[in-house]
Amino acid sequence: MDKIVLVGQIFWMTFGVATVIACLLSSRSRRAMLIARAMVGMVMLVGGALLNTAYLLAGNDYASFMDASWFPWVTETWRAVVPPNHVLLIGLLILFEAAVGVLILIGGRMTQLGLACTIAFHLALCVMGWGVTLYALAMLAGLVLLLRAERHAAGAEAQPPQQHPVQVRS
Repeated sequence: MDKIVLVGQIFWMTFGVATVIACLLSSRSRRAMLIARAMVGMVMLVGGALLNTAYLLAGNDYASFMDASWFPWVTETWRAVVPPNHVLLIGLLILFEAAVGVLILIGGRMTQLGLACTIAFHLALCVMGWGVTLYALAMLAGLVLLLRAERHAAGAEAQPPQQHPVQVRS
């Protein structure tokens, strides 16, 4: 289990920083936007669904997962609800993360839906304490810029090309 946690921490430190940087650059070019899209999709698939699957298979019951929360009621509620039902609830989390990752990678409106879900997910992470909140805030800044770039790109693709009026000389 310790190796999985270490791999997860290394993943989040390296891939998380690169993803935020890619998202911040997403409005500068289509290529940067596509790289950011791919990275966010992979964060949800690998850093979310795959790592949570590994934790679950290694026997983690997620009991201490919310111990650093800002709010005692979050920790208490988590401990009362999640550990006794961790296979079902974390299984649903894994399905959510995988579905959102795939939506983001599809492109178009599906990417925008996936990004909106990812933004909501990262907002929810802000109750987990300093470390996760700092990560979530950095990701939120990048995700909002990426969603904006995706929406702008979709709007530009939907516009018909502008035609110049033909001048008739008499």
